[in-house]
Amino acid sequence: MWWRRTLSSNAISYRRCYLGRRRSGAKICLTRPSCSAPAFPAGRITALQALDVWKRHFVENGVTEPEQSSQYIIAHLLGAKTIESVEHQRLAEFLSKEETQQVWRLCSKRLSRMPVQFIIEEWDFRDLTLKMRPPVFIPRPETEELVELVLTDLQNHPGPTCLEVGCGSGAISLSLLKSLPQLQAFALERSQDAVDLSRENASRLGLQDRLKVYHMDVIKDAEKMPGLFSSISVLVSNPPYLFSEDMATLEPEISRFEDRGALDGGEDGLNVIRQILTLAPDFLSHRGRVYLEVDPRHPALIRRWVEDNVEELRFVETRRDVSGKPRFCILQKEESHKAPKVDQD
Repeated sequence: MWWRRTLSSNAISYRRCYLGRRRSGAKICLTRPSCSAPAFPAGRITALQALDVWKRHFVENGVTEPEQSSQYIIAHLLGAKTIESVEHQRLAEFLSKEETQQVWRLCSKRLSRMPVQFIIEEWDFRDLTLKMRPPVFIPRPETEELVELVLTDLQNHPGPTCLEVGCGSGAISLSLLKSLPQLQAFALERSQDAVDLSRENASRLGLQDRLKVYHMDVIKDAEKMPGLFSSISVLVSNPPYLFSEDMATLEPEISRFEDRGALDGGEDGLNVIRQILTLAPDFLSHRGRVYLEVDPRHPALIRRWVEDNVEELRFVETRRDVSGKPRFCILQKEESHKAPKVDQD
């Protein structure tokens, strides 16, 4: 599957794109675009025939998830989210010339390995439908699990506030806001494209008054941040966490179309994570928590680093994702017990 890639003997999956669900081995094209579309039909064809033509063409050209790719694109053109939700009679009807042209135009984009999410310009995240466009990072299913962890804490917290670092399309913050009417959220994002998309998604969902997005880099703009946030109940992040050496083996759907800055976490994948944890005590209220989505190799490294470097944070626990991999780290702000420095002057 193009959204999954494994590393060595550990079978550690990369951050994945996602065609496996949506609610209601051949040659690979390595240049963009090198695969030509099938001949445009001389006569009229039905949606079912178009599905078959493009599924076979995707298979022949090494496009992964060929059947699902053609189904999502054609369902979208027919005004539905899934092919199963389209009436069979509609699928058996002839497409208009304009509809056929649209099928050929959008499916040709998939030949270049553009993700379906960018082709149809939307995707579902939990109970939200979000606008999507390159190069903004596409939210993965693991991140839905991260949201569930945060919701468990915030549901019993009076007047909660949330800070998200690296909001991308806004999926995490907007999903939390949708579930918790009393929540106020702030978000930091280094990419102007992502800032714009997050704000657009917030406006479309009517949540723009409860989410403030700052165009800031958590590393480069650290000196500007003191005073912006305080007494935050939860700091949540799905930060860049791939090891730099792994970037060269990303699938074309990811390497060509998504922001590499949202993926590459440096030599050990911890560049941004260390910065988040360094700053967290300045933003969090007492016993406020940090929730991170990380690489399965990270939890033990993070625990040791925090114990050695961040006096006011305590590593609470590691949670596993649905596939059983250690994916989420939870930390909590505690009072520092370090003795204050004595002025010798």
